[in-house]
Amino acid sequence: MNHAFDILLIVMTLLGLIVFVALHFFEAGYGYLFDRRYGPPVPNKIGWIAMEAPVFVAMCTLWIASDRTWEAAPLALFTLFQLHYLQRSFIFPLLIRGKSRMPLGIVAMGAAFNLVNALMQGGWIFFIAPADYYADWFARPYIYVGGALFLAGMAVNLHSDRIIRHLRRPGDTRHYIPRGGMFRYVSSANYFGELTEWIGFAVASWSWAGAVFAWWTFANLAPRAASLYRRYEKEFGREFTQLGRKKIIPFIY
Repeated sequence: MNHAFDILLIVMTLLGLIVFVALHFFEAGYGYLFDRRYGPPVPNKIGWIAMEAPVFVAMCTLWIASDRTWEAAPLALFTLFQLHYLQRSFIFPLLIRGKSRMPLGIVAMGAAFNLVNALMQGGWIFFIAPADYYADWFARPYIYVGGALFLAGMAVNLHSDRIIRHLRRPGDTRHYIPRGGMFRYVSSANYFGELTEWIGFAVASWSWAGAVFAWWTFANLAPRAASLYRRYEKEFGREFTQLGRKKIIPFIY
């Protein structure tokens, strides 16, 4: 099983590289970049639940099926992971305003990746990690440093999502430049928050599985942040460019 798991991680790392390159040529067509070429549109609320809920359910299944269900360190990592997906699967969709839609193809691809990621993270935490891997885990810095990064990233992500949600009044369909919070430094502050979350989780789990997920998060979100930046430049011109923001990583990129 360990050998098959290693192969899975290698394959996913390489696929992440392909996705990173491809998304510089093909914009992921949802949200501000909505594109019907990715399939028939479905309501955003339904799309987000269908895309994110499978990973929450899959992780719960792996947790219950394992012999490490009530071990402190695996439980702490499980709680961090599920904290994000509880919000993303069942709370975030209900907060979405308006009648926006997303392509069914994006929903399907997102759900497929999330299921594979549940196998990577849950597989490592509950089944693949050596029996003594979590010995004295709370005497080591990983869980504290990584957990702090994760929670800070989640706070940025939630705050940025709130700013985006309140850009429009009911019935308004215009686009606006997000302002405030981490949007002072990057045009995709919500993505910066999510990237920080999963870097934190990779540190907290101190695993290749966590690192592969952090890499996938960057490979998916960095090109999208670049696409959004170009769209802001095109639509708002100097009003946007004079703000001097980076795309996703403050002061760097």
